[in-house]
Amino acid sequence: MALDLHTVGDLLRHYPRRYASRGELTELSGLVEGEQVTVLAEVLKTNTRPMRNRNGHIFEVTVTDGQGRLTLTFFGKGGRSGARPPRDFREKELYAGRRGLFSGKVSTYRGQRQLAHPDYQLLPVDEGADEERAREFADELIPVYPAAKDLPSWRIAQCVGLVLDQLEELPDTLPLWLRSQYRLIGLREAYQLIHRPGDTSDIGIARHRLKWDEAFVLQLALARRRQESQTLAARPRPRTPGALLDTFDASLPFALTEGQREVGEVIAADLATDHPMHRLLQGDVGAGKTLVALRAMLQVLDAGGQAVLLAPTEVLAQQHHRSITAMLGPLARAGQLDGAPNATRVALLTGSQGAAARRQALLDAASGAAGILVGTHAVLQEHVSFADLGLVVVDEQHRFGVEQRDALREKVADGRPHTLVMTATPIPRTVAMTVYGDLDVVSLTQLPAGRAQVSTHVVPASDKPHYLSRAWERIREEVAQGRQAYVVCPRVGGEPEGAEAAGDEVTAGDVGAQGQGDDSPEERRAPLAVLDMAPELAAGPLAGVRVEALHGRLPPEDKDAVMRRFAAGEVDVLVATTVIEVGVDVPNATVMAIMDAERFGVSQLHQLRGRVGRGQMAGLCLLVTDAPEHAPARERLAAVAATTDGFELSRVDLEQRREGDVLGEAQSGRRSSLRLLTLLRDEELIRDAREAALAFIAEDPHLGSHPPLTAALAELLTDERAEYLEKT
Repeated sequence: MALDLHTVGDLLRHYPRRYASRGELTELSGLVEGEQVTVLAEVLKTNTRPMRNRNGHIFEVTVTDGQGRLTLTFFGKGGRSGARPPRDFREKELYAGRRGLFSGKVSTYRGQRQLAHPDYQLLPVDEGADEERAREFADELIPVYPAAKDLPSWRIAQCVGLVLDQLEELPDTLPLWLRSQYRLIGLREAYQLIHRPGDTSDIGIARHRLKWDEAFVLQLALARRRQESQTLAARPRPRTPGALLDTFDASLPFALTEGQREVGEVIAADLATDHPMHRLLQGDVGAGKTLVALRAMLQVLDAGGQAVLLAPTEVLAQQHHRSITAMLGPLARAGQLDGAPNATRVALLTGSQGAAARRQALLDAASGAAGILVGTHAVLQEHVSFADLGLVVVDEQHRFGVEQRDALREKVADGRPHTLVMTATPIPRTVAMTVYGDLDVVSLTQLPAGRAQVSTHVVPASDKPHYLSRAWERIREEVAQGRQAYVVCPRVGGEPEGAEAAGDEVTAGDVGAQGQGDDSPEERRAPLAVLDMAPELAAGPLAGVRVEALHGRLPPEDKDAVMRRFAAGEVDVLVATTVIEVGVDVPNATVMAIMDAERFGVSQLHQLRGRVGRGQMAGLCLLVTDAPEHAPARERLAAVAATTDGFELSRVDLEQRREGDVLGEAQSGRRSSLRLLTLLRDEELIRDAREAALAFIAEDPHLGSHPPLTAALAELLTDERAEYLEKT
């Protein structure tokens, strides 16, 4: 069924999404159209009449509070069009002189205020208009449930009520010591209070308890997975004094930041253990994650192993290959005249390589001649093998599916490789504790010395067209000083109408903000495209400036050639899609204009902005938008413009996208295993649940002391989710 309700447990955990009240008691003279009200009134008269154009009848009740009048309208199925209507069953209780409380939404019909099909409760005849009872009725909280077409909220409420009336004491998921320590009510009471609250404080108490159920069972699943991973075998790769890594460190023209040293030491210690490292390295744009990863790779090479760096796009893979080769210098030129005595090779493997280059890369990986293999999804194919794969580095890990990441582990004959996943999209601490609860997380928060600041401004192109003209002038000014610029567009161009960019361009997850647009689809124009924008700029506001286009549909050799020309300063302005989002490093680029900026997510805007200001010259990022001034999209852009702190923006991004299914592959909140728990608002609760779960699993690894908890864990870990945890 649409709501996925199959058992009594499903029904009890189908919590109200909000609570309505029948409204404050309202005088009839003060009724406002559209308001939900409850009125205390007396029936003046009733009338039943046939419907004009179809079968059925209308039962009208006129009520008064002594000053004003109101019509209550009920629609009945009995009777034929135009014929004498039958008696309505409500006539037996709604008769002149009867008093009651009538609740509904005020509307107007033919100039008269009415309540259509109101809910009502009649007062006992002997009590009359009891104000106290009237107010109790008006203040009663009514649960409103997520509903479906054939299963309305009130029907769900009836079903829940039937269950609650027969509900006896339940086996409690949470152990007694945990409930006592955190002062949590029992499970049965929690269900009663969340579905039948007496007041708003009941809702808070119930939700707090039920959030604990979600947080604790989830953290227990991750803690058990973490414990199991410690039993897996991996070959230790300890640091070797006087080898490649020491030579590389001595050749660096700069000093490592304190953060890079600290994180490097943590990773080095992990690599030296006999169980697989499984670590998440997060750091803001430009924090030096690639350098940290390279030093880890060299440590593995020194211990006789190989490393693979997996990148999501060919542009990024090529960029990594160039930058690693350049950083290593003679250390990457094994077998060449100018190579160092202890040098290795850095091979590149992508899906669109020529046959000869591809064959050589495969041979170098299989023979062990290449200590480092940089590649795209092509590395995951079955025929790709390694002599001794010791470390897997995954860049921008959220772009790879679980199956893809797991495929690399199958390429190790004995045990598992160490794994380092990197992201330049900082993750809030609660997400790291939850989504990545079975990983060890380290963060780089310190930027290398000498990095320039980037200022960001929103350019309201539709509201103030002269701002956009000034943006093009700023780009010309930078180019005149020998600097370079990016212009980013949401799509390539030439796609079927309504299609987004494909391949390594903007993905549905990246442009989740598009679903939050402020105009209807009919009113929104098509997103700006690279193939249209590049010639328009070259012939218009950037005439005389060297403009070239870059996008994912270009052949790999053409993409690489364009990037090389841009990096060499032979191109002034690069009009591109999001293929430049990560990994592209051109210190001379100082300006970026992001067109249709409202169509990108918060984290993606931050990533794109990180392509400028990578040298000692200040950067400028212009967020060009047609979104109205007070639209949510403009607020999102203003948040990006207000700070360059990726960790702060990550919280904004999570609020926009929601949590997703933390034990599945959904990347947004549309399909979530969390019903009440929110990763931002419940940070303290999640932290406490994590500590409690780690303590519990340490004392009772097999969960034998509390069977209800074992059952809850089995229910959470469906086959799909268990497989997901097994592979992550």
